[in-house]
Amino acid sequence: MHATLLGVLGLALLGALHAQDGVPVQTDFQQDKLTGRWYSIGLASNSNWFKEKKHLMKMCTTVISATADGNLEVTSTYPKGDQCEKRNSLYTKTEQPGRFSYTSPRWGSKHNIRVVETNYEEYALVATQITKSTGSSTMVLLYSRTKELSPERLERFTQFSREQGLTEEEILILPQTGERLRGAR
Repeated sequence: MHATLLGVLGLALLGALHAQDGVPVQTDFQQDKLTGRWYSIGLASNSNWFKEKKHLMKMCTTVISATADGNLEVTSTYPKGDQCEKRNSLYTKTEQPGRFSYTSPRWGSKHNIRVVETNYEEYALVATQITKSTGSSTMVLLYSRTKELSPERLERFTQFSREQGLTEEEILILPQTGERLRGAR
């Protein structure tokens, strides 16, 4: 009986780990090709923060650069009122290429980040599982090298977001920002 119980617990644990790993990561991920300037074209999330701020959100610019130790420095510049605000994040590499972790110093939330798919020159689809003391949430980002993407890429973002359990109300194609943000670095 003890062996049966251990077997059942082992299967349950394996199932939980498999469910957590259900989000794919880009095959043959090449981190150096992900670096550079990106625009946030789409954002989907089931977090309370997103639901409260969704109506205020606009496209932002994100610059990704590699650090000396192989992590990613991610700097996002976004409009806030009549100013631009910058937010820096350090994505720590994991044993799996294309997968990173980040802990928010401000909120204490832990982020499990995966580059789901990218062709490096046009778009990148990124999924993040966020865990904090009050619960967990899912976020999906669609990045583009330009301020516009094909309808097929936008549809892929929407489809993938739905596959992650997000609803239409939780999926947003971000409106473009004004000229002022273009020169922001």
